[in-house]
This record gives sequence, C-alpha cells and structure tokens, in this order.
Amino acid sequence: MKKIAPIFGLFVIFSIFPAYAQTTSNPSVLIEKMEIPFEEFNIVSRDSIINEFEQIHRNNWQVTIENNLVYANPLGNAAIRLYDYDNPEKFIEIGMGSPPDNKLWFAVQLPDTGYAVVHDKLDRGWVQDLKLFLAYEDNSGLSVNNGKRIVVTNLDVGGLTLNKFSTFGMESSTDPPATNSGILILDIVSGDPGQNVLHFFPFILAGGIGIIVGALLLTKKRS
Repeated sequence: MKKIAPIFGLFVIFSIFPAYAQTTSNPSVLIEKMEIPFEEFNIVSRDSIINEFEQIHRNNWQVTIENNLVYANPLGNAAIRLYDYDNPEKFIEIGMGSPPDNKLWFAVQLPDTGYAVVHDKLDRGWVQDLKLFLAYEDNSGLSVNNGKRIVVTNLDVGGLTLNKFSTFGMESSTDPPATNSGILILDIVSGDPGQNVLHFFPFILAGGIGIIVGALLLTKKRS
C-alpha cells in the first residue's frame, strides 16, 4: 500500500489541477462589452451608423445579448447587425420586436446569396429577462439560442470575423420612436482554444490514468 500512495497522490493532483488552472490565461482570448443606449434604435436601417468594436474577434466567438430596452411603439424593434472584417458587405442580423408579441428574426447577408431571413418567429420569439446567444466556430458554423432553445444550428456562413456593428429599430422614418429608455448590452468573447494549455489537458489526464492503472496492476501482481 505504501508503494501505491505516491502514485495515488499524483492522481489527486491531476484531478484537482483543472479547478485552479482555469485562471491560466489564453493569450488569444478577447473580451469586450458594449452598452448601447436606446436612442441608437430610433432610426431606420438605411440611416444606421456603423461602429467599430475595440477589437477584432476572430476564430471562435460568442456574442451574448441582454435586452434591457423599454419599447415605446408596438411596431418598434431592436435590431443589430454584426459585420465581417474581411467583407464589409457581409453581415448577420438579429432583431427583437416589442412586447407583447416579442417577435424574433435572424438574417444573414452573404456575397453569393444576398440577404436572407433564416429564422422568423412572430410570437414569443424571445423572452424578456433571458439573454440571447450567438456562437460561431470555424468547424461547425453559426448557432443562435433565444435563451430557451436553439433556433439556428450550425449555419454555414463561410467564415465570420467580427469588427463592426450597427443598430436600428424603426420600420419607417415617420413612425414614432421604437424605444424610450434602457440599454442593450453586447458581451463578446473570442479566441483560439488551441492556444490554451488546458486544451491538451484531457489527453494528458487520459495518459496519466493509463500509467496509474498499469502501475496498480503491476504492484498487485508483485504482492
């Protein structure tokens, strides 16, 4: 049993390590937060202003949308366009209509196919107090979650690096304002998982367990 103790201790160290190693920074990870005031949605799409993010979000990324806007018009919307760095004519768009309908739509504009609505739900499409998630991975494409379920899965958009955004919310310039107070929060996290040492941890752990099992069997045979 004394011979097994050092090996067992090594196993415990490997098992506990991930809890502390999460603090290890990945040099490729970028985190950005944008607070968009309600006034930015009281325009039509053709008058929207394109703003730049502070950083360019490549590889894999996730955008979290927290809608804390107060709508002033039953026909008002809160729509966001996220633009591709390599092709400014390429973007994705997500729109959230006013209560009580809470319509939700998701659209893409691609160089080959133009503008197309991928998801459109006119009633209870999004839920207040729940966040929406957009996630992109190089290998699996783009997915959208409305806070309760996935509404778009693994959509192929041919690569998407984010660096700009715009907002709008009025269908016509003669409409009343879409919103009258509140903010909409965008949280963006991006990075390359392969640059994190923990990316390889499952393989190291599997190898370590194999060595431990072999050592235990060998010790048992000798005893």
